Amino acid sequence: MAIKKNGFIPSSAPEELKKVLTAVASEWGDMIEDMEEFHVIPLKGAMTNEVFQINWPTKHGDLHQKVLVRVYGEGVEVFFDRDDEIRTFECMSKHGQGPRLLGRFADGRIEEFIHARTLSAADLRDPEISALVAAKLREFHNLHMPGPKDVLLWERLRTWLSQAKKLCSPEDAKEFGLDILGEEISMLEKELTQGSQDIGFCHNDLQYGNIMMDEETRAITLIDYEYASYNPVAYDLANHFCEMAANYHSETPHILDYSIYPDLEERQRFISAYLTSSD
Repeated sequence: MAIKKNGFIPSSAPEELKKVLTAVASEWGDMIEDMEEFHVIPLKGAMTNEVFQINWPTKHGDLHQKVLVRVYGEGVEVFFDRDDEIRTFECMSKHGQGPRLLGRFADGRIEEFIHARTLSAADLRDPEISALVAAKLREFHNLHMPGPKDVLLWERLRTWLSQAKKLCSPEDAKEFGLDILGEEISMLEKELTQGSQDIGFCHNDLQYGNIMMDEETRAITLIDYEYASYNPVAYDLANHFCEMAANYHSETPHILDYSIYPDLEERQRFISAYLTSSD
């Protein structure tokens, strides 16, 4: 499905999307008769989906409503279960976390537009902002979500490895060492599951583009729960540090630059803020 960028929703857009958008507007008392009343602004920084801000004039005329339309990327089903993600999204809304789900269509959904700015890579290195993120992550980990509390990390790694082997040519599989990754995963699981572990509801994708901050209240909101699941909380902390080595505004967002990985002092400061944020 295509949405016209930097303009209006074209007449060729799926009827389902038009109906859902019109229904959302109607619930807010705004009657939309012409699709050109919906103005589309593409938003950058998302890897898995295409994301758009949709504006339209309110019944008062001098104001505008805003929603966020998320169009699902093709082939992402190999990475996570979309139905699980929707259930998580709805449950998070009930917990008062993140945006509200306003509507769904076959290829995506409509979300509440959060009036906050997305963090930048530089923001994550700011000690004050980093401490706010740490406290929010601790709150996230303490959420009680329905369903089993099983760790999904190792099963997910093996699933992704299996998919990679199916998709790669023999040459690529050899270059990326796919033949030995299975053994490495088993070794890591054995080494890292010894002793007691704190298991919590983890975000698993805490890069700067998934963190928003209200400039006035300094309130932090974590968004995008495609990969969220129960895991060791230490894994989520470590993954957040790895995300600091990524540049999601480059042509190679999947290649990490470990020369900018947070040093020991930064990591200790974040973990200290995490541990002291609650009890």
